[in-house]
Amino acid sequence: MLRLIDAGHRLSRWLVWLGGALILGSAVLVTVEVFVRKLFNMSIAGADEISGYAFGVATSLGLAFALFERAHIRVDALFLILPRPLRIFLNFFGLALLIGFAGIVTWMASGLVADTLEHGSRSITPMRTPLAIPQIPWLAGWMFFVLCGVLLFVGSLFATLTGNAAEGERRIGVKTLEEQIHDETA
Repeated sequence: MLRLIDAGHRLSRWLVWLGGALILGSAVLVTVEVFVRKLFNMSIAGADEISGYAFGVATSLGLAFALFERAHIRVDALFLILPRPLRIFLNFFGLALLIGFAGIVTWMASGLVADTLEHGSRSITPMRTPLAIPQIPWLAGWMFFVLCGVLLFVGSLFATLTGNAAEGERRIGVKTLEEQIHDETA
């Protein structure tokens, strides 16, 4: 199980780099479009549309990496002063809620993509982009996020139930101050 989790973490790192490249590419495209519009009074058709697609895909590709890095927003002001058993329970409860929400989004997104493919839907812009092109990688990012969440939940639960609660907490718990300092200085 730990090998699967580590493989998912490695793949998520590649996907977040791909997402970052999409964001940078769209930033370059929009920058060029602004200069072309200002200097030549012309527009690169679809720059905003392409950037929107890139942002959506990049966001979904980065969700799993944020999960592995424990970077999703959490309200943890009082968390560290709670008793350890309660913290462990809350970690699993929070992860279950996150996976559940992501599962609902993924389920709804899969229906959207299925409808798009069935009807051959296209954007209502001059580019007439087949919407399946950006939607399929966007959905793949959500599916990977849910899969990684389930792997983390099961792996951490197994570690906790077999007497290695520290390992489970290290994978899904709130980062300690030392971990946060290490992340910032590394």
